[in-house]
Amino acid sequence: MPQHAQNTRVCRDCDGFATAAITTGTRHADGTRATLRVTCPTCKGAGYTAPASTLARAGR
Repeated sequence: MPQHAQNTRVCRDCDGFATAAITTGTRHADGTRATLRVTCPTCKGAGYTAPASTLARAGR
């Protein structure tokens, strides 16, 4: 009997890749690169959005 996975809504802004490491161009004393970790502001680093049923409705 087939098992179905739950459908989680992937964030449309980050496409599921919620955190990115960006190099600054500088290096530490040990030779490793200095990086900044940036998270998606829409999903706040989760990679998915809330289902439509949990979102608040606005308008008419």
